[in-house]
Amino acid sequence: MPEAANKPVFLVDAYSDPVVVRIDGRACFQNSACLRDFVNTMLQRGKTRFVIDFQNCASMDSTFLGVLAGTAIELKKSTVNGSLVATRVGLRNLELMRNLGLHRLLIVDAGDLPVGFEQCNVPLECQARPEIETARLVLEAHENLLNVDEANRTKFQDVIAFLRNRVEPK
Repeated sequence: MPEAANKPVFLVDAYSDPVVVRIDGRACFQNSACLRDFVNTMLQRGKTRFVIDFQNCASMDSTFLGVLAGTAIELKKSTVNGSLVATRVGLRNLELMRNLGLHRLLIVDAGDLPVGFEQCNVPLECQARPEIETARLVLEAHENLLNVDEANRTKFQDVIAFLRNRVEPK
């Protein structure tokens, strides 16, 4: 099987309302920055409604979940009718979201949301980033998780301390 077929990717439809993002593969710290950048671009263009399709999401890590949390927090702060819907999540991914408290920020749909995914076929280009930029993203994502639920502090305090040490000037 070609390597590209195994590469995790986000497929998007930036012209729909809501904007649709489909996860195909693993959503993790290595590709979360391109999703965050895409969402920020959409917000600058006035788009405030997003649906993320998890049907083909093989797995996700805490950085990706922190990026989702940051997006939901930003939508709640800056828009009146902003929404972030997670659809076709699956039991394992739903359990991860609930364990970190994201179900309180996101709309979690059981899969019957009337959204068309057929136009969601443009892959986001994830560029390699400098290590320090990735460390800042991972730190920000984990701090977002603390903002979602204070109980996450014990889960991520060591990661946050390590990353703050890496990114903050001495």
